[in-house]
Amino acid sequence: MHENDERYTAGDAATANTVLRAALGLAPERFGTEQFVGMISDEIDLLRRAGKTDAEIAQLLEKDGGLDVSADAITQFYADPDERRRPG
Repeated sequence: MHENDERYTAGDAATANTVLRAALGLAPERFGTEQFVGMISDEIDLLRRAGKTDAEIAQLLEKDGGLDVSADAITQFYADPDERRRPG
């Protein structure tokens, strides 16, 4: 495997997780609001830098993703860069 072998998206990882859990007879993995917002904090950071407010980010999640995450939850549970874990 090469260091720059970046063929898979986060969506691919989510699909693989769901497929493998189903093969094991397990329900899809679920996350609480705090953990979920922490997981998407890189993207929240980039959107904030692009001038988006937490309310606008919450609207994007609802409108384009069908996800119910409030602006208050984004503000409260956003993980600062030094709090984020990187894979590997």
